Amino acid sequence: MTHEDDKTLVDALAAARDAGRSCALATIVGTRGSTPRKVGARMLVDPAAGLTGTVGGGCGEAEVIESAYRVLETGMAERVRVDLTEDFTTWSPAVCGGVMDIFVEVVPVSEPVSPTETRPEVDSGS
Repeated sequence: MTHEDDKTLVDALAAARDAGRSCALATIVGTRGSTPRKVGARMLVDPAAGLTGTVGGGCGEAEVIESAYRVLETGMAERVRVDLTEDFTTWSPAVCGGVMDIFVEVVPVSEPVSPTETRPEVDSGS
């Protein structure tokens, strides 16, 4: 992910938080072979605002989106394996030939932190 991708994702998370919405965050945690995105790529699924980012597009991303909605319903994280190896029953030339493991988790609603709010002091042990 690029710096701009990160900024866009953080902005989308902040907008969801400020609106009081939980979202699902999908992160590629493992790849093998040729894949459209690599480890660390993320996608935010906000039921009210749509998608931010991508984990690769196509049918594989659709599986991840379905998982995200389940995760939002149950509150239980899931690991999704997206197999992009050649399917001899398809005529699509868009088969990458790899496998991605994607961790999908809930990003719960949290209260926005006010700039005037104080944080507890951390004891440094001295």
